[in-house]
Amino acid sequence: MKNPDAIAVIVSALRHVHGDDIARMMLVEGMSLANLIDAMFSAPLTHREAVRAMTDGLDDFVITPDLGLIWHLKYVYGDHSLHVVDLEIATPDGTLASKDVWLRLAE
Repeated sequence: MKNPDAIAVIVSALRHVHGDDIARMMLVEGMSLANLIDAMFSAPLTHREAVRAMTDGLDDFVITPDLGLIWHLKYVYGDHSLHVVDLEIATPDGTLASKDVWLRLAE
């Protein structure tokens, strides 16, 4: 793993929100980026900790669709705040919403 600390935070958050069995299924079978964001923001983490764990942990996930070599995260901020409320992935072919990106923990 490239970012074991970030993955540990993600796993802990998924377990806290969904329980062990569902968290395990989400990591192995996959989940949308939107589901991950929802779990991270529902866990007992500061907003900053949740965002940092998600962004640092993405390198350890298999991402579908294949994004190619050139892509970056776009942060979506809440109205009148500096809090990230969503993540999008920008590629040369366009921007993917968090509900359109599927994540599965790499083996």
